[in-house]
Amino acid sequence: MVYALALIPVIGLLIFIYFNDKKEKEPIGLLLALFFTGMATVISAIIAEVVGQVVVRIVAPNESVLRSIFIATMIVGPAEELGKFLVLRLITWKNRNFDYSYDAIVYAVFVSLGFALLENIEYVFTGGLTAALVRMFSAVPGHACFAVFMGYFYGKAKYASLTNAKGKCALYTFLSMIVPIAIHGVYDAILMAGRAMGEDSVAGLAVLLWIGLVIALFVVSCILVVRSSKNDFCIVTLPDKAQTVYKPSIVGGWTCECGSQNQFNFCPKCGKQRPMESIWNCPKCGTVCTFKFCGNCGCQRPSDPGQYRSI
Repeated sequence: MVYALALIPVIGLLIFIYFNDKKEKEPIGLLLALFFTGMATVISAIIAEVVGQVVVRIVAPNESVLRSIFIATMIVGPAEELGKFLVLRLITWKNRNFDYSYDAIVYAVFVSLGFALLENIEYVFTGGLTAALVRMFSAVPGHACFAVFMGYFYGKAKYASLTNAKGKCALYTFLSMIVPIAIHGVYDAILMAGRAMGEDSVAGLAVLLWIGLVIALFVVSCILVVRSSKNDFCIVTLPDKAQTVYKPSIVGGWTCECGSQNQFNFCPKCGKQRPMESIWNCPKCGTVCTFKFCGNCGCQRPSDPGQYRSI
């Protein structure tokens, strides 16, 4: 019963994220690989946290609020979130299935909740029913929220790399690491600092502040998931350096020579590329585009044939 409570919130959140991927579901094999590899990052996180905390306690042997905050923000947060990011990057960055913007959030959440499940089982084993109930509404959703922010910026980094915007790619890659680390650090620092102060009244205020943070994180993360799902778009790179990010609902479908009806840039049955009549330079942002709308700014293709060329 207790271990079921450790599992239920993870399954529920995975289902929520998975079914918000409405344009093109990700392969189950890939998602399972991310989930179980995410579980493995618990080991690296434990090693990094133990080593880091030993060093801090040697340098600052006396317990204090500042030491607790330092451990939370500079050791625990980075140890856990950087491990998740490394797994996410290694497995998905060049994966051919990473072709939609919302995919990044799906990948990040599966990695993070793999970590959260194993960590949750550990805490439930030592803390019992109370730990299971508290973490069901706090730590597990917290890890999912950290992952939503990671995935949100990670997806933007991937989009920037496909549009050859190297500066933006570097910026969003940095944000996909530092934002979850910062949020995770603050999340832990509030509780650890409250305990370090020792006074019941201060600890109580810290818990109230922490509950407010959990609620705010959950609300913002849900908004990001819903909006990212609603605005999900396909990313495909085609020849002649054409930027071909497009929204299938705008472009519409096409019939392949093999008879398959499709909505994407390549036929899933035979692999044939969607036929295109022309490419054109967007008059607004200068992006090289195909189809009816610019994949970068959404500007409509010029009606003057002289502004685009055949391919």
